[in-house]
Amino acid sequence: MRHLPPMPDRPSETYGPFLESLRGVTWPARHTVSSGAAGAHHSRLRGYAPEFTEYRAYRQGDDPRRLDWKLLARTDRPYFRLSTDRVTLDTLIVVDASASMRFPVDTEAKWRQACRVAVGLAAVAHAGGDPVGLALSGATGGVSPRTRRGVVAQIANVLDDARPARAADVASFLSSAPKATRIAVVSDFLEDTDELLDAIRRLVATGHEVHGVHVMAREELEPERAAFLATDPERPELRRPFVEDARAAYDEAFAAWRRRLAAAWRAAGAHYTEILTDEDAARAVRRVAAPAA
Repeated sequence: MRHLPPMPDRPSETYGPFLESLRGVTWPARHTVSSGAAGAHHSRLRGYAPEFTEYRAYRQGDDPRRLDWKLLARTDRPYFRLSTDRVTLDTLIVVDASASMRFPVDTEAKWRQACRVAVGLAAVAHAGGDPVGLALSGATGGVSPRTRRGVVAQIANVLDDARPARAADVASFLSSAPKATRIAVVSDFLEDTDELLDAIRRLVATGHEVHGVHVMAREELEPERAAFLATDPERPELRRPFVEDARAAYDEAFAAWRRRLAAAWRAAGAHYTEILTDEDAARAVRRVAAPAA
């Protein structure tokens, strides 16, 4: 059994108990990895690592030191003992720092949940030996993927200092992106869906593993009953009254949009997880990291 390294130093009292609750959680690659440094994920490469895969008959030019001498003694035929190498997976957590992530403005619940899930995913990847980094779409700051001790604390500090403030084009950001092999996008996805999905398809086609983590506020699913004036957080001049008579149409439209979004992400070859602001963040991290059924 592989022993996981301890969770990194606690970034702050805010995240300390939360990270302890994730101890032992793993984030396995969803597909075999073509190359990388020695690590925890299955590689497409075949080598001579300790994990046995299969035997191969000896070929002229092979290093005789790689022969399985015990099998040779039993069968009088030379074979190599092959194995599947394991590699690391460079992981980049992309957090949407657009103004809509501040909803509801009195609690900033979406932003707070996004930060906790991002830190949790970073900690799980780092504990598995993977280089991990952070990028903020719509805000300055970030951390390049690395394995050094303290990188999770650095990611937490960058998120603590950031504030969602303006429109963010996640699609354009991903199009120029990241050389990381695994990319998790934590966002409310309230932007041009077609452009974003085009960027996702390109990443998947070039061998990236992409996760969409859709953060929604409970208030978006269950708007208050009293009439109010809804304001676009990224375009404050856009306002629309929301009254009880509009509730059924809103519920239907929002549910249909979520179904289309989930189906489109999965059709693009990416992974998609919905989380709510009132969900336990550790449980949300486990759902994102869980192997596909």
